[in-house]
This record gives sequence, structure tokens and C-alpha cells, in this order.
Amino acid sequence: MAVNKKIILRRIRSVKNTRKITKAMELVSAAKMKRAMEAVAGSRPYVERLRSLVRRIAETRNIAEHPLLARREGRERVLLVLIMSDRGLCGAYNVQLVRRVRQFLAEHAQEVEVDVIAVGKRAGHAAKRLGLNLLALYPNVTASPRAAHARPIVKEILNGYISERYDDVFLAFTDFRSAIAQIPRVMTLLPMKKMFEDFGSVPKHALGGEERAPLEIAEAAECLFEPNQEVVLDFALSRIVESMVYQALLES
Repeated sequence: MAVNKKIILRRIRSVKNTRKITKAMELVSAAKMKRAMEAVAGSRPYVERLRSLVRRIAETRNIAEHPLLARREGRERVLLVLIMSDRGLCGAYNVQLVRRVRQFLAEHAQEVEVDVIAVGKRAGHAAKRLGLNLLALYPNVTASPRAAHARPIVKEILNGYISERYDDVFLAFTDFRSAIAQIPRVMTLLPMKKMFEDFGSVPKHALGGEERAPLEIAEAAECLFEPNQEVVLDFALSRIVESMVYQALLES
């Protein structure tokens, strides 16, 4: 009986210690989540101002043929940026995104070559299981992402797309809605035409649609860009791509 009592007391102490550890983990996770949510909210005004800048340029000229906006004929090779965790023990978090990527590949990427930039060790493992070409792996990023983490990823994306190595670039990540609701998403990152059409942030005529009225041209022409519109447009579009990748890292 005395032995059994000692075992029970030992187990009680063990449970109490485990409870302390899990409580500490909960507090750390809550703090990280709060910082990530604040960073996402803080980056949105920056992206909106960039879109506004693109709109001002689009009011005076057709930007539909810009390399980052124009759709290309056919599709032979695409790039998928896959953002997942570095570790397991996170329930269906990674499983749901892999399931969504499988669905996306079946619907949109049949008979084309798919290269993957994997962000997170689990993303690298998933790419191999899916039989995709692993172009690059960025581990130890998703736990505490910073803007500096997004830059080398975006550099690879832009170099591959502008050189026409890839016809499309897609971004796969988990869209954070709340602590109990996360939605796996695969979105078109490049070309950006669809994104601007969906947001309605650029006039239709600037994307190759309807003609604009002469009065609109006169009003928009009052804005002055330095050194010129082309340089400002290149800067704004590349920064939007960087911001979208950074936001996806934060959401994930």
C-alpha cells in the first residue's frame, strides 16, 4: 500500500509539472501570435499605399504589358512557394495545406513541371512526397518571420519569373482567421494582373480593358513621378510581391 501511495504521489507531481510546462508554452505561443497579428495589421497600410501608387500610374497609361502583370500564352513550368512549419505536433495544420496543394495540382498544374521553394522543413518533406522539384529550402523561418526573411525568397521568385523560366508563380500558405480557424490557400502571385482585377485597385483600361475618358487623363496627369513612371512602377510592383510573401509568412 505504501508503495502504491508513493507511485500515485509521484504521478501527481509529474502531472503538475507537465501542466506548468504546457501553461508556459501556451503563454509563449499567445505572445508570438499577438506579435504576428500586429505585424500583419501593420503591413496592410503599406501594401494599400503601394496599390494606390500603381493606380495613379495606371490612370495615365496602359500597364497591362508590364512583365509582372502580363499573362503569358501557354503554361510549361510553374513555381510554387510552399509555406509550412519546421516541426510537427501541430494537428492538421500541415496536413490540410498538403491536401489543398494536391487538389490545386490536380486542377491547375497537370502536364506541367512544378518547381517548389519550400519555406519550413515540413514543406521540403511535402514537396518530395508530392514528387515535385525542390528548388530551394528555407528552414527556421516560420516560427518568428521577419521582413528580411522574405527578401531572398522574393529575389528567387522575381529572377525566375522575369527571366521567363516560369509562366506562373503560386503561393501556398495557411490563411489565419482566428485561433481555431485557419484556411489553407493557394493563390496566384505572378502574374499580378488577376490580383489587381480581384482587388479592383487598378482601372480596367490600364489592364487592357475599356477605354478611359479624356477628362480622366487630364486629371491624372497632374501627378509627377521621379525619376520616371517606369522606375516607380517597377519598385512598387516588386515591393507588393515582397509584402505578399511576408504577409503569408506571418499568416502561417
